[in-house]
Amino acid sequence: MGRTLTAGVRTGAGLTAMALALTACGGGEKHDGTNVDGKAEAGSPQLTITPGNGEGRAAPDAGVTVKVVGGTLDQVVVTRKGKPVEGEMSADKTTWRSRTLRPGSQYQVQASARSPKGKTATATSAFGTVKAGNELKITSVTPSAGQKVGIGMPIMVTFNRDVGDRKAVEKALQVRSEKPGVGAWRWIDDRNVIFRTKNNQYWQPNQKITFTAKLAGVKSDKRTYGTADLSRSFKIGDAHMVTVNVKTHRLVVKKNGVKVNGWGISAGRGGRIRNGVDIYETTSGVHLTMGKENPAIMTSEWMGVKPEDKANGGYKEVIPFAVRISNSGEYIHSMAATTWAQGRENVSHGCVNSPPSKAEWYYSFSYLGDPVVITGTDRDLPWDNGWSFYQMSWTKWVRGSALGQEVNTAG
Repeated sequence: MGRTLTAGVRTGAGLTAMALALTACGGGEKHDGTNVDGKAEAGSPQLTITPGNGEGRAAPDAGVTVKVVGGTLDQVVVTRKGKPVEGEMSADKTTWRSRTLRPGSQYQVQASARSPKGKTATATSAFGTVKAGNELKITSVTPSAGQKVGIGMPIMVTFNRDVGDRKAVEKALQVRSEKPGVGAWRWIDDRNVIFRTKNNQYWQPNQKITFTAKLAGVKSDKRTYGTADLSRSFKIGDAHMVTVNVKTHRLVVKKNGVKVNGWGISAGRGGRIRNGVDIYETTSGVHLTMGKENPAIMTSEWMGVKPEDKANGGYKEVIPFAVRISNSGEYIHSMAATTWAQGRENVSHGCVNSPPSKAEWYYSFSYLGDPVVITGTDRDLPWDNGWSFYQMSWTKWVRGSALGQEVNTAG
């Protein structure tokens, strides 16, 4: 469960030998939530350990607390199966608190303290935590471990069951970047939470991002606890930024702020209205690249028209070098049949048609999570159409956090 943090107090090394000389606390008796060294001489500091020795159903989310009166803590070590448990010492060194504990496990505590006059006291405790009635687990994390992604890449986390106490769970989720950054979590529903950076402040390029979920022992609902931690690291690559102007029919690609390519495109022609929306018009806004398909099979079924119904616009096409940018069927892709219109006229069903050689180049160049900013149409991209999370204002995004706060990812 990680390392012991003791704010300058000795830990781990040397304690095994010292433990042989420790005074047995309470003679193995179970105390009411405490474990006090009853053999300390007058003037010695008084130690209290919670949970007490012999406790068999300690609450995992409560962790371990060690307190001292009449002195300062000299040493605290909590172990599970011989491995140290992470914890934190108070500034005045009178209280030490562990992180949450794994359900259904046995723990050992050894502590020592010293008075201002140099008198010492020691205490120990051995206890067990209650078993989880239901287990909370993370079933998926995007991006995958070690993956190189774009500067706009969100972290998307899915749990195996509904999360009741979102605050407790969100507190256990950490995001750390090698370079300064600001982001926030937003709960999409009871099982899905997403982290992204601040609007117009993407991840800085060429760095490692680490996501850690310290879920073991976190109580998310009645008798429901996290049973294991999870850690995932991925890489941010170069800063890729694509801008598409539908009115001028131009696409520009920049790498780390420098233009590296550009070409004429043909975007959505418009003219097909469904539920008050022109579904043939390309959406304007901040898209993120979501995946690559070579080829992509595109049909008219997304708009409720069978491919064979040509009279009503039915179609089925095999499209090479397609990079998805939304969930409403929008791609940047190769289209040899419309090269005559690219750079001049919008004739597509909403995709960004590109010359075959340029589309192939972009297919190889792009990462998942690259921003693609499209302007020039009357159809706005909804914030929940694919990975279009930057379409939501930062203030509203942060309100979707259970803790209602920004996260400084550099710690």
